[in-house]
Amino acid sequence: MRGHLPDENPGFVGRRTELERVAAALAEHRLVTVTGVGGVGKTRLALRAAHRSAGAFPDGAWWTDLTQLDGDRLLVALVADSVDLADHTPGMATTGLCRRLADGRLLLVLDSCEHLAEPCARLVTELLAAAPGLTVLATSRRPLGVEGEHVVALDPLPPAGGDALELLRRAAGQDFPAAGPAGEICVRLEGIPLALELAAAQIRLQGAEAVRDQLGTRLDARPGARFDLLAHTERVWPSRHQTLRAAIGWSHELSTPLERLLWARLSVFRGPFDLASATAVCAGGPLDPASMPGALDGLVRSSVVRPPDAAGRLRMLDTIREYGATWLDRTGETGAVADRHAAHFRALAGRAETEWHGARRLRWYRTVDAHHTDLRTALDRLLRTDPDAALDLVGSVAFAWSCRGRLREARDGLEQALVLGEARGRVRARALWALGVTLVLQGEFGPAQDVSERCAREARYTEYTEHEEAPRGGPDGPGDLMLDAAALAGLLALTTGRPMAAYVVVGHVLDAARGGPADSAARLRCHLVRVFALTGLGRLAEARERALRLRALCEELDEWWTRTALDYQLALTGLLEGDAAAASAHARAMLEGTRRLGASLGVALGLDVLATALAAAGDGERAADVSGTGEAYWRSTGQPRRGLPGLRALHEKYTDTARATIGEPAYEEIFVRALTGLPQDGLDRALRGPRQD
Repeated sequence: MRGHLPDENPGFVGRRTELERVAAALAEHRLVTVTGVGGVGKTRLALRAAHRSAGAFPDGAWWTDLTQLDGDRLLVALVADSVDLADHTPGMATTGLCRRLADGRLLLVLDSCEHLAEPCARLVTELLAAAPGLTVLATSRRPLGVEGEHVVALDPLPPAGGDALELLRRAAGQDFPAAGPAGEICVRLEGIPLALELAAAQIRLQGAEAVRDQLGTRLDARPGARFDLLAHTERVWPSRHQTLRAAIGWSHELSTPLERLLWARLSVFRGPFDLASATAVCAGGPLDPASMPGALDGLVRSSVVRPPDAAGRLRMLDTIREYGATWLDRTGETGAVADRHAAHFRALAGRAETEWHGARRLRWYRTVDAHHTDLRTALDRLLRTDPDAALDLVGSVAFAWSCRGRLREARDGLEQALVLGEARGRVRARALWALGVTLVLQGEFGPAQDVSERCAREARYTEYTEHEEAPRGGPDGPGDLMLDAAALAGLLALTTGRPMAAYVVVGHVLDAARGGPADSAARLRCHLVRVFALTGLGRLAEARERALRLRALCEELDEWWTRTALDYQLALTGLLEGDAAAASAHARAMLEGTRRLGASLGVALGLDVLATALAAAGDGERAADVSGTGEAYWRSTGQPRRGLPGLRALHEKYTDTARATIGEPAYEEIFVRALTGLPQDGLDRALRGPRQD
């Protein structure tokens, strides 16, 4: 099935009537907003409704979690990423997203809109106008206020009904009679699911009768006397807000002092975290590293922190995090803990860059992806407090972001940091290089040329400063900064159809530099550009021989990004030499690598070269199928088909041949079927050899 939805919560209970109301609303309205007090179960209901309704949307149901955003600057980028639109377009942020959704019939779920209600309302209005087949399901503590919005107000579970008691039973892992302490707890907590889960955690520790008695003393206290920390702007459900605040505050009081301190400090994390990250950011004072595991385990037992997932990562629900953030502010530690959070993720970014050239590259690539939300949070903090540190952080991860398709985020962060930061030398040269690569991948060749020249000047300045005794680079020749600057200039020349310029610029620095391609990532990139330049110049035998040597070296290094680029080049060389079988084999190898890296642009390029090779081999039907799948991936990148000039000409030539071979109607039928099918299924077919079909 198309789309992406998180797995459902296995503890979902009841809500049959509400699910029917949401399903009916989705069938009749294009914007449905589920509203209700925090902790009432809006996210769970929306997720269950989306899973149930997904089959009614041919282009799938897609989930966007907005809790990770502090402001609206990256709202469109996050939504684009959630619908598998690799945001490569250089124009207005919403343009590519509108194009992506315009012709589809899909369900877009925007979860937790309340802190971005006005920006969400503007975006939804624009998307609904541009995409007639789009339906939006939103969750928010208040309506978005968009014309045509249908609001489903979600109440808590009936306090005296069976669903509230069943939720308490499941959460506590115990069976309770309807009459007794458990039933009284449900009534006292007004059936609010999050409050019931917190109570269930205490039932496991103390028993139902003790929990009932403790809740009684707290809920009967003067309203606002103890639990007024979470103020809400909504003017609805005031008593239920008080009940939820009481339940959260009660869990807070029952926590040990160290657990309460950890709860407050963990509120700086906006995404998943593990014990190592929590220790690095939250340890200090009485909460030392030795006491961290016990305090964290206590918060998990009390349901304040969600249990670890398969990767060992934990997280807090947004309502719980808000409560902790309020306590953190009251302790006066907000700035200090935010600074530790930013420093930790800056260090993580630095380690990822160090490991980028070597056997652990793929692991760190995935680490950067897994911690994307908190890296963005750290970057935003440093842009306000230490722009030079922000420049260092974003320069370390921007290339990985670009490889993953987050070009707009990479560009946004780099441009801001370069304007605000004053640091010179390696940090600035590296950031300029990363920005130049991002601009080339976006097709912004004019700005890329300017950045490339600035990068070269900064690299020369830095290496001159570091080797004052030898202004031309010292006895070892150009360093990695000059090599990367040359690789950027060569990449720009290649993509604008100037292979000789690319060959000259990288050849000049490689000839002057000592060492081999395995000595650094920058050297490897320069050798890669030279191979592509040789191909563009028609020196195919030399290009193939160099490419095969480099590819073998990449296998030794377990280096994937350069290897996939070399497979692309070898496939292109095979086509130019008339060896369609070799071209197909290398295209499939490229696709395997790009799929492993999660690089949608690389997948699109690989499918194009494979389709061309299949057409050249006379397999028109498979060429049409792969080409249709490629078009689907190109549309997901938000940009028209792109590639080196030589491949574009070959693709057009052999596609015309394939159309003529099997007939235009047959080609179009296969192409459209692949285009409108599941892209992943099409990629799986493309990766299978002809004997396996």
